[in-house]
Amino acid sequence: MTTENRTAAPTALASRYLCTAEFEVGGGIIGIGASPFGEQRLGYISGGRFFGPQLSGMVLPGGGNWSRSGRLGESASVGTFDARAVWQADDGALIYVSYTGRSLIPDDVRATFADPAVSDAPPSRYYLRIAPVFETASAKYGWLNGMLAVGVGERTDFGVRHVIHEIL
Repeated sequence: MTTENRTAAPTALASRYLCTAEFEVGGGIIGIGASPFGEQRLGYISGGRFFGPQLSGMVLPGGGNWSRSGRLGESASVGTFDARAVWQADDGALIYVSYTGRSLIPDDVRATFADPAVSDAPPSRYYLRIAPVFETASAKYGWLNGMLAVGVGERTDFGVRHVIHEIL
């Protein structure tokens, strides 16, 4: 490696808005319990929708998010995601979506999530990020098979909303 290569500025990461996905978690969160590896939970996806400039449709029931959480310092929870869902585009094409991700939620924010009488804290107060990948047999949506995306999430009264961007 030459000196020039070591000092060159890295390539900037660019993205483009892909879609917004709203996942309904109709059955709530099933607490599986604490193991030596952390607190395990399952959120069953009961439906939802996705919409964007190049694709839109509905989230089919039956997917889920297997999340694990632990502590990060004395005042926040940290979590990981292992989620899978099937989307059905408006034209009937099926798209398999899987994603991992991270959450960082301060304890005072988590308290707002637990109390239905209190409004949820704004999304700017917590960190919820995902990295979805897509798989489809549809020729129309085949371009999804070769992309990586990132999403910024927020808790909603029906489940979670992710604003997803294609990484260019």
